[in-house]
Amino acid sequence: MSEILNCQGITKKFGNVIALCNLNLSIESGKIVGLLGPNGSGKTTLIKLINGLLQPDMGTITVCGFKPGVESKALVSYLPDNNYLSDSMTVKQVVELFEDFYEDFRSELAYSMLEKLGIDIQRKLKTLSKGNKEKVSLILVMSRNALLYVLDEPIAGVDPATRDYIISTIINNYNPQSSVIISTHLISDIEEVLDDVIFIKQGSLILHKSAEEIREENGMSVDALFREAFKW
Repeated sequence: MSEILNCQGITKKFGNVIALCNLNLSIESGKIVGLLGPNGSGKTTLIKLINGLLQPDMGTITVCGFKPGVESKALVSYLPDNNYLSDSMTVKQVVELFEDFYEDFRSELAYSMLEKLGIDIQRKLKTLSKGNKEKVSLILVMSRNALLYVLDEPIAGVDPATRDYIISTIINNYNPQSSVIISTHLISDIEEVLDDVIFIKQGSLILHKSAEEIREENGMSVDALFREAFKW
């Protein structure tokens, strides 16, 4: 295995608020990793730093050896936690946009998944249900042949059937040589697919272990350990 992501001494402040504090992290290829923590723990800040949308105050981040920038962005496929597509565009138009923008975009895969879902590619996004919009967004992200997929709350606010489809799409369509980072509060829904688990609390890394180690060493599920670690 090779290292996909490396964070060394990452600190990020917003005024007097410390979002991340001296965070050290390494993720290898071929892993599905759960990035877990309560609201305000620093998860989205870390995700934005990885994608070059924010700059650290201290420390370094590399993706496959590249600092966040043009080279790293070509290797990272990012799903933000809010809708980033124009509602006035058709599904076909957003597929074509991704095809033009990303050299590694697999349009045949995207169209195949959309067809299986029965989503009319001529429909505008504003006419789709929330669940189908979520599916379209994820299909676009997972249709790239990236080395790191970063998914910020990919199953939030959708029904259980849609969650199942989204999780299945993640498992079946990422490059086996790549890694996937999933940030979510719905731990029980994704626990069975996680290889590694990261807990962040108040901007600090408090745990990074395999899901199997957690279950063996603690005699409880990842979800149960999370509830224990972050209970008030």
